Amino acid sequence: MATKDMDASLERKSKQPGNGRAILIAGPTASGKSAFALKVAAECNGVIVNADSMQLYEDLRLVSARPSAEEEKMVPHRLYGILPASTAFSTGAWLRLAADEITGLRAEGKVPVVVGGTGLYFKGLTEGFADMPEIPEAVRREARALGDREGVEGLRNALIREGDREAAAALNDPQRLSRALEVIVATGKPLSAWQVSAQTAPFLARDECVRVVLAPPRPWLHERIEQRARLMLSDEGIGEVRTLLAKGLSPELPAMRAIGVGEIRDFLSGETGFEETVHRLTVATRQYAKRQETWFRNQMPDWQRVDPSQGIGADEIIAQP
Repeated sequence: MATKDMDASLERKSKQPGNGRAILIAGPTASGKSAFALKVAAECNGVIVNADSMQLYEDLRLVSARPSAEEEKMVPHRLYGILPASTAFSTGAWLRLAADEITGLRAEGKVPVVVGGTGLYFKGLTEGFADMPEIPEAVRREARALGDREGVEGLRNALIREGDREAAAALNDPQRLSRALEVIVATGKPLSAWQVSAQTAPFLARDECVRVVLAPPRPWLHERIEQRARLMLSDEGIGEVRTLLAKGLSPELPAMRAIGVGEIRDFLSGETGFEETVHRLTVATRQYAKRQETWFRNQMPDWQRVDPSQGIGADEIIAQP
């Protein structure tokens, strides 16, 4: 090996996190996670592993803000665009794939750089996860319909009838109540019992990873969100949604509920004009980002916060003790 090449190789190795640690980068949508992960991976001989539930789907590269083909050539990317939109995918299934990827990368001397906005994926990696059973789509649909018709009280009453008084008393969020109802109807076993019996051990211990949440100022993030909304309405974004809709898939599938699909569908049908669609996309994405920020704040309070608007360098993350 030439001296220059050897020096470059040694420099890359010197920038790797000690003890083969993984680097975990979470953050709300439009916060610049993918670009930041690209810088980090390039500096530490890293491979980027997707932790965003929508970016798993092959059908919506632009609408889900998946890394471009050019970006994927700059450093290796894993678990992007691996599923058809017809697939419903669980957190447990992602954890199994991610664990395999991280194990393989470590064996190769690579640094796993796990990046995305799905908080439950990160929580499962670092704290363990209750690997719940698959719920039949008919059961899921019925529980959601009940929530739409009768709201929180209707879901609570249904949980009491089915025998899960604990969830009925403890939960206030319609989505979580609906989930508890799905579980007991499908399995005959309360959600709390599954959470205890199916809990997996954390895959990554605290000293095995660098944990970062991107936390941008709200005005900076909102500006980027509006830019993304307009990008979704480019010819490429509209084409992605048109092709997806032509498949005639169930509207209950996760990919069909992605932000951008319903809004662009209404635009294609003539129900909304261009600027109204931009507004709807912007509002929906802002609301989603706020939910993500709330999750990270409540569920991952001990992760380091980084302001991406300040141009923090990749070396500052890699060099964390």
